Amino acid sequence: MGLSFGKDIRSLFRDDVDVEGMKPFGLDLSSYEDVKAQAQNIVERLEDGSMPCDEAWPKAQIERFKQWMSEGMAP
Repeated sequence: MGLSFGKDIRSLFRDDVDVEGMKPFGLDLSSYEDVKAQAQNIVERLEDGSMPCDEAWPKAQIERFKQWMSEGMAP
């Protein structure tokens, strides 16, 4: 079974830092629809280290997000 937002991806975004930090910019990282719609922008920022704002994700987390994207971004 492939990766899903609810099971594998949502937990990568911290509520107090990531989710709340991006809401003022119009992106709700707790929302499947928002993350799916902005997935390419999100992965680019994860890869260049500009997201999240306090520390870069480990490579394994970025790869999990990319795998979710390549598998069709299941909810």
